[in-house]
This record gives sequence, structure tokens and C-alpha cells, in this order.
Amino acid sequence: MATAVLLGGMIPGAQAVSGVQEVDAELSFTCDFPEGKQPVKAGIRAELPESARPGRVIQPEKVVLDLVLPESASAALAESGAATVSAGTSLAVDVSQGEGKARAEWRGTTAEPVPLPEAGDLLLSASGGVPFVKPGASGDLVFEASALTLELTPERADGVPAESASLSVDCAPDPGQEKSLAAVAVEDEDGAGEETEPAPSASWPGEEETTGPEKGVPEVGAKASGSATADAPACVGDHSDGANMVAYVTGYANVTKLKAANKFPVACARITQGFQEIQFIDGVLHFLQNSTIDLDYKGKPQLPPTTGTFLTFGFMPTTATLEMTQVPTGTRPDGTRIENIHSDLAIEGVTSKNRTEVTLDLMLRLYDVKVNGVPLDVGDNCRTSRPFKLGLVGLGTWKDNVLDGYTLASGGELTGSVTIPPFSGCGTDEDLDNLFTASLSGVPGYVKQVQGAPCAAAQHPPEPGGVAFCTDEYEPLDVPEASR
Repeated sequence: MATAVLLGGMIPGAQAVSGVQEVDAELSFTCDFPEGKQPVKAGIRAELPESARPGRVIQPEKVVLDLVLPESASAALAESGAATVSAGTSLAVDVSQGEGKARAEWRGTTAEPVPLPEAGDLLLSASGGVPFVKPGASGDLVFEASALTLELTPERADGVPAESASLSVDCAPDPGQEKSLAAVAVEDEDGAGEETEPAPSASWPGEEETTGPEKGVPEVGAKASGSATADAPACVGDHSDGANMVAYVTGYANVTKLKAANKFPVACARITQGFQEIQFIDGVLHFLQNSTIDLDYKGKPQLPPTTGTFLTFGFMPTTATLEMTQVPTGTRPDGTRIENIHSDLAIEGVTSKNRTEVTLDLMLRLYDVKVNGVPLDVGDNCRTSRPFKLGLVGLGTWKDNVLDGYTLASGGELTGSVTIPPFSGCGTDEDLDNLFTASLSGVPGYVKQVQGAPCAAAQHPPEPGGVAFCTDEYEPLDVPEASR
């Protein structure tokens, strides 16, 4: 039983919570029907964690909206020739921490058309996946109901739409009632487990620093058609196999010699989870898992190209586009993929520690180079003379069923370092290899990457009201912010 509980941390979407609180609220609304203002009652049910950590995803689960529409509204639909009605709902939920506030849209639909009653109230029940919330700081995170919108689609008995078209109804909560749904305690871990790590330097000259959401203002996810955000590349998952996941990653890498940091844009990572192996090592129970991660940008194994400006020799502004390409992981003679992710979950009593090591073999190419605004022809093959390794480590701790840190299945921060090899093939009229080698190569640089919560085939589509970290197009909903 203890093993089953702890393995929850390796399931996509596992939350950093110590317990679950059930939302069961009833609110009264006044809605603008074509026949005039009508009262509507709404029962709101959901599950939320009791507590969470700043910067960690909070996902409302099992969200259901039970509606009671008055007999007059039902009779009006029946007069149009309708025998059944389908409903879509959108409940605005204000999420606040102190003075910081954001708004989430809890959307749902009826599972199937509901027959109109001959007399009495019309009862509708709508459910669906809703956006996650990411608190940016400590303090109670309060969820409060606000406006409600109903989309009613009447149909005749033969399934043909009724004479009246789909009806959109706006509803406002009645004044003088308690609209709070729940409060989640967001707390730091009092600095426990913090380690001193090298701090990335300032951004390259000309690059605006990304600070992410304003501190204290919760971040609210939202479903999107196509890519999750305009800045995120396409990252559609393969849902034919439950072992497949896709996740967005982003971060910074120090260029030690230039005393600067390069920000890499949001990228798509494809992850294939391997089988778990159980071992006892020195009397400690370990769950070991080897998986494979491959970068994907427009069908190529690389990060999206990024342009940065740095000061060569400390005074000469140089701009270049960097293209980071992954050396394919390859396959074994039996056709299985070669793993480059190694996860180790060690269980000791009520505490477990998860260590994930990621190793990528990469090549770096430079092009579109300008020195002090003047183009410098480096040719098409200005790249590192050999592949180099990027090693990252993510650490996560489970204690009292609370996760703090990183797991492959929930995301988080990974840190490591990389050493750039000498360059070759740079220049057409003259050999420029030594210029870039002297500026970039040879000294390890600190790297900090952030992985978002992955979209997993085994998780989507979710059960009604369940967790959904995927858009309808099987792309990740969680788009992380780069942090230093």
C-alpha cells in the first residue's frame, strides 16, 4: 500500500499536496433569459489540495456544476419544439492572493442531451477539465465564484435542432451571499533542503529580462487551440502509446567567459517512459526507471533557434543566432531506444527521494553573425568541432505525501553544466574558428532548465472533471517560465 502511494509521484499530474479538500457550494444567480430575468441555482463541486508550494501547479479536479433552471425557462424551450437540451457552462472563478488576483474559466458540458421535463424545474449537470493555477508566492490562495454563462442548445426528438437557435444566457451572482469556494494554503518549506548554487549572470546586452508573472499574482493556465501559447512551438503528443509524454522546457545557460547568460526559448521535448525496476540497494527500496527524451522543433531534433548579443573581448557587441541540435539517441540491435534519462526513487520510511539525471549530446551552430552591426560571413558550417554533453539533475523529496522539487512526471527545475568544445568551419574569406573558440569554449557554464508538467497519452482525455494537462490537440498546457 505504501508503495502504491509513493508511486503516485511518478504519475503524470501528481500534485504537491498534503491532502484534498472537497468543494461543495450552492449559489444563486439571476440570469437574462429572452423571457426576462430568471433565478438559477448552481451547485459547485470540486476537489482542491489543502496546501501547495509557490510556483507549483494546482489542478482543480472532479469539477461538476449542477444547475437548476426554473420551469418557465424549460417551458420556453419546449415551446420551440425542443425535446432535449444540451448545455455548455462557463463559470468565472477569481483566484486571489492578498491583493494579487487572476481569473480562471471553469468550463463544462453535459455528457448527453437532457430531456425537457413536462413540468417542474430543469436539472442540468456539466463537467470538464479546468485550467491549472500556479501561485507565485506564499499566502492563502482563495477561489471565489463570479459570473456564469450558459450555452443552451435545444433539439427535437429526432435530434434535429429546434426552431430556436442555441441560446447564450449571462448570469450574475445574487448579492449578499458567500461566494468563496475554497482556500489553499501556499507555504514555503522554511528553506529546508536549500543548497547554494552558482547564480546565472545578467542577460546578454540588448536582451530584456523575463521575470515571469508579478510576484503575488497567481498564474492561470488556459486551454488553447493549436499551440498552448504564441511563444511556444507546436508540440503535439503521440497518444497511441500510454508511455509517451510531451513537455515544454526553457531556461538559461551561462557563457562563463563572457560573464553573461543565454536564454533559450520554450522548446518541445518528447519523452518515452521505460519500465520500472525494483531493487534493494544497501537495504533501501529503489524504483529505477530509464526513459528517453528527444527534442523536437518542426520535425528536427533541436531547440528553437535563438538570437543573442554578447560583448566579444569585453567591448565589441556581437550578435549571432544559435542553433542547438541534439545528436539522435539511436537504437539498440533489438530496436529499443537508447535511454538518456535515469530516475531513481529511493524510499526510506515516510520520506522518499527522487533523483533524475538527463544527458543530452548536442552540437552548437552559429549563423547570421554581426559585429558592431556589420554582417560577418561565417559560412553555413560554423559549429562546434565535436558533440558535447549537457548533464542535468533534478531532485525531488516526498515527505508526508508532499512533493517538493522535480520529477519527470510533474516537471520542475533541473540544473547542471556544459563545456563548449572548440569551433570549426567558421569563416569563408578567413578562418574565424579561433575567434569563437576564444570567446565561448573551454570553461564550464552553469545551466538551469525548467520543465513544465507533461501531457501524457495515458492521461488524456481525462474522466469527466478529471486532470487535464493537455489541450484538445494533445499539446502540453503548462508552459514554463525561464528562471535564473
